[in-house]
Amino acid sequence: MKCQKDLFSLPEDITYLNCAFRGPLMKHIEKIGFEAVSQNNDPSLIKPADFFSPFLKVQKLFAQLINAPDPNRIVLIPSSSYGVANAANNIDFESGDDIVITGDQFPSNYYVWKRAAEENGANLKIVGNPDKTRPSGKLWNENILSAIDNSTKVVAIGSVHWADGTMYDLKAIRKRTDEVGAYFIIDGTQSVGALPFDVQEINPDALICSTYKWMFSPYGAGLAYYGPRFDTGKPIEESWMNRKDSHLFEKLVDYEGAYKSGAMRYMVGQSSNFIVLPMLEAGLEQLLKWGVPNIYSYVQEIGVNTLEAVKEAGGILAAPENRAHHLFGVYLSDKIDKDKLRLISKERNIIVSFRGNSIRVAPHVYNEASDFVKIAECLKMAKK
Repeated sequence: MKCQKDLFSLPEDITYLNCAFRGPLMKHIEKIGFEAVSQNNDPSLIKPADFFSPFLKVQKLFAQLINAPDPNRIVLIPSSSYGVANAANNIDFESGDDIVITGDQFPSNYYVWKRAAEENGANLKIVGNPDKTRPSGKLWNENILSAIDNSTKVVAIGSVHWADGTMYDLKAIRKRTDEVGAYFIIDGTQSVGALPFDVQEINPDALICSTYKWMFSPYGAGLAYYGPRFDTGKPIEESWMNRKDSHLFEKLVDYEGAYKSGAMRYMVGQSSNFIVLPMLEAGLEQLLKWGVPNIYSYVQEIGVNTLEAVKEAGGILAAPENRAHHLFGVYLSDKIDKDKLRLISKERNIIVSFRGNSIRVAPHVYNEASDFVKIAECLKMAKK
C-alpha cells in the first residue's frame, strides 16, 4: 500500500498525526455529504422505505469489517456513551459485584460504570497503568487478568488504551471472563477500522465504536455490536423505530408493545440519518476496499526505521508487541522539556496530542515515514 494523502484535503503545511483525536474526511466522502444535504431539499422524494434501507447497507458493511456473522447484531448509535449505557443498563448487578475497568480510561467508558456501581452496590475495580512515566503493557495485562475473579460481573475496557495505544490481550481477557461468567464490553473507538478486529475470534458481549476517527465518518455517529446476552434487554430509548413492524407506517398508531428482535431494539431514534449514513457507508466501503490488515501494515511499515530516530532523540516507546502501530505513546525522557516540545510542535504545524508524560501519535494512510522524522527533530530541539 502507498500513501493516500492525495485523497484527502489536508493542508500541505500540516503534518497530521492525530487521527485518534478526529479523522479527516476523504474528498469523495465530503462530496457525498454535500450531495446528501442537497437531496434533502425535496422531502417528497423520500419514501417510507428510505427510513430503513440506508442503514441496512451500513449494517452489512460493518458486519463484514468486524467479521460478525449476523448483521442484525449491528445498530446505529449517536455516541460511545450511548452504546455503553445500553449495555450497562441491561446487566443485572448484585451488591458486591466487581466492575473491572482500566485506569485513565476514556470518560465515556468510565462514568457509566461508576454510576452502575453506585446505584447497584457494586465495586468499581480500576486496574491502573503500573508506571505512568514508562510503557508497561505486559505487566498491565497481567494485572488486568489477576483482577478478574468470581466476583467480577463485567470487564469494560478499550480495545487499545486511548492515550498511549497499549495493546490489551483481548483473547486472554475473554477467556478469563468466560471462566467466571462475566460480561466483556469493549470500546473499539480507537482501533476498529485501523487495527483488525474479529468478533468471532474475540466474542465480546458488546463492541461499541464511534466512527468519526478511523472510519472516515462525520461526527455524531457510531456503530455497536450486541451479542446474545443482550437479546432480551430494554433499550435506553423508547423510539418508534426500535419497535416491531415499525416499517409499516400506516400502523404506527397501533402501538406495538414488542421491540424488534435481538440487538435491533438498541437502535437510536432517527436512525434514518439521511446525511450521515451515505457518508458512513462510503467510509466503510473504502476501508473494506483497502483492507484493514493492509492499513495496519502500512502504518507499521512507515515506522519501522524512522521510529528509531524518535527513540534516539529522547522518546521512549513500548516494545512493538505491546503497543498498537496506528496509535502509540511516545513517552518523554527527563531530558525533554515538555512545554518546549509543545511550542515547537505547534510552530512546525505537527499535530499530535499531549497526554500526561507522553505524546500520542496516531498516523493513518495519509502519513509517510518522513512524518515520524519530524517528531524526532522536534524532540531534539526540545532537549533541556
